[in-house]
Amino acid sequence: MNKISLNHVREEFLKHMSQNGHVIINSSPLIPENDPTTLFTGSGMQPMLPYLLGQPHPNGKRVADSQKCFRSQDIEEVGDNRHTTFFEMLGNWSLGDYFKEEQIEMMWDFLINKIKLDPGNLYISCFEGSLEFNVPKDSVSSGKWQELFKSVGIDAKIGDKPEINGVREGERIFYYSIKKNTWSRGGNLATTPMNDPSGPDTEMFYDFDPENNLKIHENSFYKDSVCHVNCDCGRYVEIGNNVFMQYKKTSEGIVELEQKNVDFGGGLERIVEAVNNDPDIFNLDVFDEAKLVLEDMSKIKYVSDLSVDMNNTKNTTFAYRVILDHIRAATFLIGDGVYPGSKDQQYFVRRLIRRAVRFARNLNINTNFTSAVATTYINYYKYTYENLIYKEEEILKALNDEESKFRKTLESGIKEFEKSIIFLESKNLETSEVIIAKNYVLGGDKIFDLLQSHGFPIELTEEMLKERNIKGDFEDAKKRIQAHSEMSRTASAGKFKGGLGGDGESEIKYHTATHMLHQALKMVLGESVAQRGSNITSERLRFDFAFERKMTDDEIKKVEDIVNSAIKKDYKMIREEVSYDEARSRGAIGLFDDKYGDKVSVYHMGESSLGKSRGEEGLFSLEFCGGPHVESTGSMGTFRITKEEAVQAGVRRIKAVLE
Repeated sequence: MNKISLNHVREEFLKHMSQNGHVIINSSPLIPENDPTTLFTGSGMQPMLPYLLGQPHPNGKRVADSQKCFRSQDIEEVGDNRHTTFFEMLGNWSLGDYFKEEQIEMMWDFLINKIKLDPGNLYISCFEGSLEFNVPKDSVSSGKWQELFKSVGIDAKIGDKPEINGVREGERIFYYSIKKNTWSRGGNLATTPMNDPSGPDTEMFYDFDPENNLKIHENSFYKDSVCHVNCDCGRYVEIGNNVFMQYKKTSEGIVELEQKNVDFGGGLERIVEAVNNDPDIFNLDVFDEAKLVLEDMSKIKYVSDLSVDMNNTKNTTFAYRVILDHIRAATFLIGDGVYPGSKDQQYFVRRLIRRAVRFARNLNINTNFTSAVATTYINYYKYTYENLIYKEEEILKALNDEESKFRKTLESGIKEFEKSIIFLESKNLETSEVIIAKNYVLGGDKIFDLLQSHGFPIELTEEMLKERNIKGDFEDAKKRIQAHSEMSRTASAGKFKGGLGGDGESEIKYHTATHMLHQALKMVLGESVAQRGSNITSERLRFDFAFERKMTDDEIKKVEDIVNSAIKKDYKMIREEVSYDEARSRGAIGLFDDKYGDKVSVYHMGESSLGKSRGEEGLFSLEFCGGPHVESTGSMGTFRITKEEAVQAGVRRIKAVLE
């Protein structure tokens, strides 16, 4: 059977949702704009939160997309058959329109009728209800699923206590607790913040081993526990989650929302795995050409293994998976404007590339390869994510440069490693045999220093010590790494503190100031200035933009004066919903030159800005944006640029404060 492609399933989903009245919107970037609470877009609903919280969406009450996602916390999980750091999340939303039964029916129609998923391998979880919060069992969802299974001749029985009893014959729908089958920004219905939307969800799972021929559970870390649809062994894989936001927490308890929303998120890669009935995510067609590149360079074939020992990092299947995932993720992150570096998001791009290079050694690849692998991904996604084509040269250069730099780091790290043990070695004068000092252990401080100061991977230190029959105090090294990581997280928590999407008063002022800065830069430096990213906290704004040289002191002063003049004029911030074509024709500017829906939100300010184009008298700025903003600029204070610096070739960074 020919493999169903990733691109085909994405296209089918978006077409299906369009036929059901949804406006198809483009993916948001991997770097959340003006959201200080997180480094990356890690879920499909993340960019939709303002609309789920009540802000009208410019494209109406039914929207759908395929959202690019990156989860940095999964870097260490990559190597098995199902974890990736980069993935796409198919999503559709009802913002006060349809609800449970229509959503479940649309999902069934898509999975079973449109992409031909085997219903015999589909399993469902629903919410069991809560006496504590006076929330009933979600029998509406379970009843609808039973009805749909019956339509294809399957008697879908309700399972009892699956964590204890497992999945018994005929059971297909299972009730789980508030922790498993409810959702809110706080995690679940029990931990939801006051006045936030929350509600039950119903999840869909695919059984990759119905006859237990592959013995996925028995070969997993979870083999000593009961296997059920929410088990993490990999036999049952969640392919989608329908969240029904129907409640909010108040001082009087959980109450019904006036506007009930639907939020569906389905992992594209996992859905395609299920359609192809292949539990190895790295057998998806998107990886085929990349594997050929690696096979040609290494002369080692990729072997699909469902039970890779995650502690055996020398396994070639493990190495393949790390490289395939990490270079794909790095390609997309660089395409969205994040280049390898030592700070914030840049650190993770660097880490991805360096881990890929480190594991390429296990495939005997000792020459630059990352750009060749990235080229296969750019070619695969070029019709869906056109920015990869526009930025192909930059992407390949950034990968190649970082790889070359790290290869030199590896060389210097090896020299430093040799220095750490050279004094332990002496030669037997009769045999010239190298003798290692007995019972010597390389200290954790040395191992940590090799990693922290020289970028030398701890796994490589471990390998080289084994080759010499020297032990290392890796427990101490890991404690040092953990302590360093906790310090970094603490610093990051302080650096990125703030409310959802920067919706505290201070963040809102800085968000507005970012728009004003963008316009002022264009006025002083020219229209070629283009935003490359931004980050806002309650203390400052940071703005990256395309420009080839350092700004002069005079230019910096002019930009400050323009922004402060606009602040003093106390301009009103006006939100307008217009067609995408009208917004572009009026010169609206934004972070990414992607396709939008038919309707977009634009914010503008000026003396008489309504309906005007950028450059016309009376209009100061006009930008694509979802908000939030101050009502008028007079409350913002005095704008001051504290730093202007280079981020990389062709990209400058401004840091500024409001005083």
